Amino acid sequence: MKILLIEDEPALLVAMRHYLEGEQYNVSTASNFRKASEKIHDYGYDCVIVDITLPDGNGLAIVNELKAAHSQAGIIIVSAKNSLDDKLNGLDLGADDYLTKPFHLPELNARIRSLMRRRQHQGETQLCFGDITIMPNRKHVLVAHQPVDLTGKEYDLLLFLVTNKNRLLSKAAIVEHVWGDYMDGIDSHDFLYTHVRNLRRKLLEAGSPDYITTRYGAGYIFTAGE
Repeated sequence: MKILLIEDEPALLVAMRHYLEGEQYNVSTASNFRKASEKIHDYGYDCVIVDITLPDGNGLAIVNELKAAHSQAGIIIVSAKNSLDDKLNGLDLGADDYLTKPFHLPELNARIRSLMRRRQHQGETQLCFGDITIMPNRKHVLVAHQPVDLTGKEYDLLLFLVTNKNRLLSKAAIVEHVWGDYMDGIDSHDFLYTHVRNLRRKLLEAGSPDYITTRYGAGYIFTAGE
């Protein structure tokens, strides 16, 4: 899962990033309004965590920009402002949740997991496609009810493919989502082939049909229809 943290307090930004990366999220950061605005227009995210008070702008304007761009990202506001009006204003603009500072990092993680269950999996704790069952809370994958041992990147790749089933995904889009914004502009995405090959092999060995269709020169589709 790809997260953008927008926070101007350096110590808090570092603490949140380290904690969430330890929870196996793919985390990008922005410490001011300008950088945050650039990132939300240049890249896609599953979740955006935004502070209201930024040195060169208001985090609520970031929420507005996300909504104007029809972003599918979940939005969590984190702020030291604790008045009811501030919370209602943020939620009315389209944010999904509001967390008042100071907060415990495990609570932030719980809010992220809850938000993603609601937005990506319609509240289900399991994501199923054919013979494959994914349990995002445990990062656990089953094929025909038997566990499959995947690496962290293989799991992230499978979750992204299943979440975007029946859609043609370019190599660049997959790499950016699974490996992060810093992969933008790299000369070659050939390394992705190795990860897709290994994921396909493990799923097939576990008894799954081959749901990964390669469109040469274009990308991959995760589908049961081809």
